[in-house]
Amino acid sequence: MNDAVTKPRTKVRTKVERPRMHKVILVNDDYTPREFVVTVLKAEFRMTEDEAYKVMITAHRRGVCVVAVFTKDVAETKATRATDAGRAKGYPLLFTTEPEE
Repeated sequence: MNDAVTKPRTKVRTKVERPRMHKVILVNDDYTPREFVVTVLKAEFRMTEDEAYKVMITAHRRGVCVVAVFTKDVAETKATRATDAGRAKGYPLLFTTEPEE
């Protein structure tokens, strides 16, 4: 007779969580020309002319507008690059990020 003790096999399943998403937000100001904002949106966020115009006009009317949603690193990089593009031309253009709920 076999006196060996057998252990039950357990499988460990690791759950992979999706990364937390962050919103890139365009903050309106009264000094940056609308055309320049549209140009930055097209260049940095790969928007069409119509999409960029709608985002710019929404930010103009409401004070802020969500531009896009990305992972944290991508959102911060795009917001910084877009803000820096405005600063390079002497405009107070501002893009911020915040976690998506």
